[in-house]
Amino acid sequence: MKVDSLVALSEKLKIKYILNEKMALHTSFKIGGAADIFLCPENKEQLAEILKTAKENGIPCTMLGKGCNLLVSDGGIEGAVITTLSMQQIILVNETVILAEAGATLADVCRFARDNSLTGLEFAYGIPATVGGALYMNAGAYGGDMSMVVKSAASIGKDFTPVYRKTNEMKLGYRQSIYEENGEVITAVVFDLEVGDKARITEDMETIMAKRKKSQPLEYPSAGSTFKRPEGYFAAALIDECGLKGHSVGDAEVSTKHAGFVINKGGATCNDVLSLIEDIKNTVKEKRGVELSTEVIHLGR
Repeated sequence: MKVDSLVALSEKLKIKYILNEKMALHTSFKIGGAADIFLCPENKEQLAEILKTAKENGIPCTMLGKGCNLLVSDGGIEGAVITTLSMQQIILVNETVILAEAGATLADVCRFARDNSLTGLEFAYGIPATVGGALYMNAGAYGGDMSMVVKSAASIGKDFTPVYRKTNEMKLGYRQSIYEENGEVITAVVFDLEVGDKARITEDMETIMAKRKKSQPLEYPSAGSTFKRPEGYFAAALIDECGLKGHSVGDAEVSTKHAGFVINKGGATCNDVLSLIEDIKNTVKEKRGVELSTEVIHLGR
């Protein structure tokens, strides 16, 4: 695909870009072919200009944070991939409110909250996502999710102007938000927390991280939990009950440590992962009568 217009814009505005950049370098699965152009805007103004130029020239755009919930096709992604990772500012707005740009990591925001003796975000410590990505999918763990701590958010609308939404306008549900529907691009998130005890917050964060390390295969590339939680069940338990731990296709394997994770043992392709996911879904449906749906988002050509 011709991306000359985005190259010209990037050079004019001094936006970092890379042509034919492999997505395996930018996803936690370490899988994925090249994007036609990979762009790294440093602020919301540059981001808006990229989106506008791309639309005017018929270039599809894919937003990317840390790439921790994505499986990218071996053929790569057509058009532009835009990362928010250069937009990482975190500021204390008042005694209990934090504003974080979309590319800030949840881990950094959790540490910032801890250092300012603010509680409420402990559940998110260890979720390997950016703030924007976490809100987009209403990420959660250990009994908490983004809907419980987000006060408002800023985004770029379809007409490339700023949009501001309060939490009750975001349609935040289990692993879903309005941003999946409306095409707006999140640029910043405001968190409303509570004053707490720094030592207790630190202890809770360390406990949660220890649980993650003990129960999850963090030593291997993956996209985290592969499947959404089916109503009335736990996906990992169903997969384990079906004897699928260790089942593999190529270098894609159901983790022997946590059956809810499909891991990359080193050389897995996107097709390996997709085939393994299909095996798991079919087996669980056949043996337990439950339909599994993926939490991992598959992108690419």
